[in-house]
Amino acid sequence: MAQIRSKRDGGGDPMPIELLAAPMLKTGPEDVAFKVLYCGVDHTDLHQMRNEMHMTTYPLVPGHEVVGVVIELGSEVKKFRLGEIVGVGGIVGSCGECSSCTSNIEQYCSNRIFTYNGIYKDGKPTQGGFASAMVVHHKFVVKIPEKLAPEQAAPLLCAGVTAYSPLRQFCGSKKGLKGGILGLGGVGHMGVQIAKAMGHHVTVISSSDQKREEALEHLGADAFLVSSDEAQMRSAQESLDYILDTIPAVHWLEPYLSLLKLDGKLLLVGAPKSLQFDPVSLILGRKTITGSYMGSMKEAQELLEVWAEKGLTSMIEVVKMDYVNTAMERMERNDVRYRFVLDVAGSNLHE
Repeated sequence: MAQIRSKRDGGGDPMPIELLAAPMLKTGPEDVAFKVLYCGVDHTDLHQMRNEMHMTTYPLVPGHEVVGVVIELGSEVKKFRLGEIVGVGGIVGSCGECSSCTSNIEQYCSNRIFTYNGIYKDGKPTQGGFASAMVVHHKFVVKIPEKLAPEQAAPLLCAGVTAYSPLRQFCGSKKGLKGGILGLGGVGHMGVQIAKAMGHHVTVISSSDQKREEALEHLGADAFLVSSDEAQMRSAQESLDYILDTIPAVHWLEPYLSLLKLDGKLLLVGAPKSLQFDPVSLILGRKTITGSYMGSMKEAQELLEVWAEKGLTSMIEVVKMDYVNTAMERMERNDVRYRFVLDVAGSNLHE
């Protein structure tokens, strides 16, 4: 099996990703083996490569928005068939017994196993989708609808479900809500489409006018708010039921909390290192700041079906595996609209 790995040089710094050969894991009775077709590129991949979370084990095989075609099934796997298109997101295992697991929110299991840079129960390291093939327990594999192009499905498995989960959890089936999407990147641009599909009035909140046309004309947002424009921000105070905050960098929350109505919710999914806010804003408006982590397997399957049924499309740039280091550099400077997807099967990977 071919893999694209990041490793350390003699000085301890991560080296660029390079191609290496590695043995493929054996398919157990409850596993699905699949040839990788496409894999999304996420900011988390870059953070892990650089050990910015101080938990990386090298050599590292990134990739957790993985779509492939089934090539082998364990003897006890009944819900998949050979040749079927499937997907894998951010985790490939959990304890299966805790309250989170039994409630179908296994992403909150304290013993969850990450798709890469994790450890299986037998002590072997997990390896992600920057590889020619993967073997994953069937409970952590989803079906890709036939109507949905596999390259379109890949970003939904992390970025998409990260936006979908809190909107489903905190907004339910309510229509007519007024929501804000803060930050128009990989997660944010999907959040706009998901909120619109839920029947919400959607305002994109961005620091400049640069993405106005994309937000309104291409993604279907109802309004666009420039956060650096004090007059616009004042006129929009107490107008939103919720804000989905997708910004991964440190930022001051106060301007955005002022946009929320009584009982409004700020939904954090961007995971910045720190945030600042005035608690008086929460107290006087009975407002809530809450977080949401990835999404469950059930939610991922739901989102894929919604995406296919409504004919939605992600804004992606498909590139070959030999472009991955350049893609990482461009992603770091936000030079992508809005998600890189690696064409793994169409790349020259020699086993």
